[in-house]
Parts: sequence; C-alpha cells; structure tokens
Amino acid sequence: MRFTKMHGAGNDFVLIDAVSAPIDLTPALAERVADRHRGVGCDQIMLIERRARFAYRIFNADGTSAAQCGNGARCVARYLHERYGVIDTPIDSPSGPITPTCLAPGRYAIALPTPVFAPDQIPFLAAVESLTYPIDVCDRTLEICALSMGNPHAVLPVGSAQTADVDTLGAALSHHRRFPDRANVGFAQVLSRSAIALRVYERGVGETLACGSGACAAAIALIRLGQLDHAVSVHLPGGTLDVSWDGGEVHLAGPAEFVFEGEWLL
Repeated sequence: MRFTKMHGAGNDFVLIDAVSAPIDLTPALAERVADRHRGVGCDQIMLIERRARFAYRIFNADGTSAAQCGNGARCVARYLHERYGVIDTPIDSPSGPITPTCLAPGRYAIALPTPVFAPDQIPFLAAVESLTYPIDVCDRTLEICALSMGNPHAVLPVGSAQTADVDTLGAALSHHRRFPDRANVGFAQVLSRSAIALRVYERGVGETLACGSGACAAAIALIRLGQLDHAVSVHLPGGTLDVSWDGGEVHLAGPAEFVFEGEWLL
C-alpha cells in the first residue's frame, strides 16, 4: 500500500491513493498506520478515492472516522493538483463538497460549507440556539460556543492560549455528554481584531499542532461575538492559517507540504 506523508502547519497526514484500485482501510489498520512508534505516524489518514469525482474519507489516529479536516483537505488538494492536474474543481468530503484554489507554490485555499449553529445539527444538547452556552466541566462552569464545521466544535475563549489547560479541559469537553458525537475543542485568545492565538484538542487525536476546521470554528465563533473582523489570522503552535467568513462559505488558506513517500507492507 503506497502512501504519501504531508502536513499543513504541522498537522500531519498519511494520504493513501485508492483512485486506481480500492483499498480496504479498516479502523484497525488506520490505527496501526497512524501509530507514531510502530507505524508511519500521523494525526489523520486521508483516503483518496474516485467516484463521480475525486473524494476523500478521513480516519483519526484512533481509527474513528471524521467528517471534515481543513488542513487535510488542503493537503489532498495539493496532492490532486500535482498528481492528477485537478484544481478549482469541487472535491467530495464526508461533510460535503469543498473547492480548492492554489494561491502559490505549497499554499492552498479551500472553501468550506456554511457553518451550522443549530444545536441538534451540531450535535450539541441545548434547549435553544445561543451564541454561548454554560457548561459544567471539571467542577467549573465555563461559557463555550458550539458549532459544526462538518464536525462538532466547542470554542472556549481564554485569556492565554499558551497557559490553557488543553489536556484536561480539552479531553473533558471533547467527551462531555452534551456532545453526543464528541467534539474538537479550541482554546482561543484574541490578540487583535484580526488575529487570535489558538490551541486545539481534536477528538480521536488529542492536541495537534494545527487544526483547520478548528481555526475556522474559533474565528467564526469570535466573529459572531463581535470580537473579530471578518478576516482573521489564526496563530497555532505549528504555524498560521488565514480564515475569512462573512456569513456564508468559510475560506481557509495555509500551507500544504509534502514530507515523504513510502510503502506499507500489508
């Protein structure tokens, strides 16, 4: 099984090309490939397929499936651009089509579907839709934003992203009973009207160096709270992503880099 290792701002992926022949990537095999000690090592696996058009499926490091991955989508976009000559053409993701654009060598943008705020569609357990929700976690009551970028997100505004208790609070919020499908959890610090610092605890992975859908979710949540303008630089431990949103599609731009290629012996 041939694979390609890529990353977007340090958020790393194993891309498996199943365009010419199907590959039975089971959750158990995905977990083995993602293992950083006994496998290739990655945050997610992107399985590229061809249906009516190019498409991809996403596996987290623990073998579970995901519906969206902004950094992974940009890596898929570069892979398809350089290997198949495909660009500016919709690609099917598990949560709907995304449209990639090449901005410069190694830098890609994607248009993601309009975010979802209705609690039952995130899904998030709440009686009515609100900008923020109180939630009891770790013997504290916190105010979070909840939305879906194709996958569920909790966004927690913090005074300092650097000192946020990402491991403890991230795990607790990600597995909270009010998120039936678990959630990615972003710890967002406003730096200016056009910049935030962000750390993200991803469901099925843990803290990652960057999270594309998490960057979008954090920027959108804080735009809705009136704390940011509509174009935002999101500074993550692995690098900077650019998000813009004016109420419709979400535009995410950032690096998509090749690392190495290899062969997994089945």
